[in-house]
Amino acid sequence: MRTTTEKCDKALRELIIINHDRFEGYQKASEEAKDGDLKIIFSKFSTQSRGYANQLKDFMGDWDQVPEEDKTKISGKLYRVWMDMKAALSGNNRKSVLNSCEFGEDVAKKTYDDILNDAEDIPADVLAIIRRQRAEIQEGHDMIKAMRDRA
Repeated sequence: MRTTTEKCDKALRELIIINHDRFEGYQKASEEAKDGDLKIIFSKFSTQSRGYANQLKDFMGDWDQVPEEDKTKISGKLYRVWMDMKAALSGNNRKSVLNSCEFGEDVAKKTYDDILNDAEDIPADVLAIIRRQRAEIQEGHDMIKAMRDRA
């Protein structure tokens, strides 16, 4: 289903971009991780974010506004640079990497929350997808946090 409201398209665009950030962040984390369990989890979250972005694109009313796959937020690019530097400085310490990933999850959750807190004019079917994705991101956040606390 295609939406036609400008507000809805703007919200979807923001979520698509944050999922591009999350995809790239976890892809980078997966490549850099030394531990097999982290590689698997980070790869899963990276794939999850790509799927979220593609799912959200299906609801865009204005195809000219759909962000390109490489479109990310400036903050996402800065976050990836920060994560690279932190991993290099810490010798790819498991707890530091998980701290960085938890920070990224917090940014993604906040983006979803901001949109859900101002959801007027967003159709119910789109909100259902956004809420489901937000809940799954929370599960990922909680998993990363628990792993970090055990590290």
